[in-house]
Amino acid sequence: MNPLRYEPLVGQLDGLFNELFRPAFVRDPRAETAPIRVDVKEDAAGYTVHAEMPGVKKENINIEIEGNEVTIAAEVKRDVDAKDGEKWLRNERFYGRSARRFALPQEVDEARAEAKFADGVLELTLPRKAQVTGRKIAVQ
Repeated sequence: MNPLRYEPLVGQLDGLFNELFRPAFVRDPRAETAPIRVDVKEDAAGYTVHAEMPGVKKENINIEIEGNEVTIAAEVKRDVDAKDGEKWLRNERFYGRSARRFALPQEVDEARAEAKFADGVLELTLPRKAQVTGRKIAVQ
């Protein structure tokens, strides 16, 4: 063997570094909730919320509005059973329940709120509740 050839040594070092930085445990994606990422935009009429919800079916989405607080919850159901002759080599995609709660600067008019779901993105249109203004009462 030629001592000036270093390719086998490089391969061994790469293998050593790969083992060194390999995770000590495999994380169970079902053990934690996946975050629902949201973008919230404000205009003169109210708020528009876009929430990323990949893999969710619209019948598994629940939206609650209380005053100025919005809660979005969803559940991703996944068939993880292997068929005869199959075995899972990796199962990393999230499935289970996830939720997100946030507050808006003003109360939302729940009666006029709308929700649309397409391509894994939930779009909420949340109009502001009309401000109650005081009125003057004439003394008679």
